[in-house]
Amino acid sequence: MQAIERNKVPVTVISGYLGSGKTTLLNRILTHQHGKKVAVIVNEFGAVGIDNQLVIDTDEEIFAMNNGCLCCTVRGDLIRIIGNLMKRRHKFERIAIETTGLADPGPVIQSFFLDEDLRSRLSIDAVVTLVDAKHIWQHWESSELQEQLAFADVILINKIDLANEEELVRLEKRIRRINALAKIYRTHQSQVEMNALLGVSAFDLNRALEIAPNFLTEDAHEHDETLSSIALVEPGALDGEKLNNWLAELLQNQGQNIFRMKGIFHLAGEDDRFVFQGVHMLFDGARDRRWKPQETRKNELVFIGRELNKIQLEEGLKSCLV
Repeated sequence: MQAIERNKVPVTVISGYLGSGKTTLLNRILTHQHGKKVAVIVNEFGAVGIDNQLVIDTDEEIFAMNNGCLCCTVRGDLIRIIGNLMKRRHKFERIAIETTGLADPGPVIQSFFLDEDLRSRLSIDAVVTLVDAKHIWQHWESSELQEQLAFADVILINKIDLANEEELVRLEKRIRRINALAKIYRTHQSQVEMNALLGVSAFDLNRALEIAPNFLTEDAHEHDETLSSIALVEPGALDGEKLNNWLAELLQNQGQNIFRMKGIFHLAGEDDRFVFQGVHMLFDGARDRRWKPQETRKNELVFIGRELNKIQLEEGLKSCLV
């Protein structure tokens, strides 16, 4: 399975509200001497494409999608364009998708689960969200902005020259309340080390725990925002059938409000860890490495979404115990 994963094309999804610096970041990815050829898909909201015209001339493959927002009308176009790209697989090693500032990146991620061909040939490496440190507060209540933050694996607080230290600390705390998993970087003109964006394997929960080893102890779910992060830790072994039934029922009833899920489970009778991930009503899991002798076998599950009830989720997980 690891060999198959290595042969998949990694995809970086770049999101962020209007004017946050996405095109600047994309140009840095295209011009950085990281030794990787990048195919780029630029999406905009509206009939006239602007962002793709701002991308500097490169030898990369650049496609523009300008007949709608990735979050609603052009998933079919995305699948079609990637299908055409894959016919020229020898020309690139990874794909970057820049979404419109009005897009929820969730459906973009879903495309790589829903389409069997995409799922077998590509993998999401990371969702990168840019934030305008100065102007974000004008749009804070926007559902699009908060969903972009909730889905992010990496968050760049950009334009830090326009904000003071107190404002930046306040912003980071507010972001952490929405997303306790993401790695946060402060940037000026979207300057960031490429190894923070490319090849980070952010859909691996092990990576998420390395990024924020203390997120399970953070009180990020106690706030008055629409979105929240909830982390559950439960010792003991789980009944695999009960767990599958609970998750299926949970996502059927609340999937629209659950943006991201990641988990590591200790299944009864299994010496291997079981790693789980989900996006909205889609979920998948697989056996991981063996539990180490010194490790405490336990179950860790993180939810990011809207109107989450921690007590109910805790009770649901406990109901799956052997």
